[in-house]
Amino acid sequence: MDSLSKEQKDEYATSFAILALYDGSAEITSEQITALLEATGNKEVEPFYPIIFANYLSDPENVAKLIACPAGGGGGGGGGGDGGGADAGADAGAAAAKVEEKVEEEEAPAGGGGLFGAEEGGGDY
Repeated sequence: MDSLSKEQKDEYATSFAILALYDGSAEITSEQITALLEATGNKEVEPFYPIIFANYLSDPENVAKLIACPAGGGGGGGGGGDGGGADAGADAGAAAAKVEEKVEEEEAPAGGGGLFGAEEGGGDY
């Protein structure tokens, strides 16, 4: 925990408080989160964290969604794909394999390869 920033610690403490409230089937409000943080000795958590987290996670369904799909919350994401169905995944895998194969070919050892005419009889440029 020493390697975490103050902000990260605040976010973790608030998240764990919400999980405890959710697990106990208690209402998830900023007041409840703050009370739980204070009861557990986390009195230095910035006061905006319980408010922000409670705004989204006051609905137990939202908490359940985050538990079921934790990676769904962050990142900007890339552009949309073509939605080609099941074959699209296989095509993407094959394309990735071809790209990887091509990179391996390009990284083959050069070994001088006739540089300065060493293998070609010592001719001039």
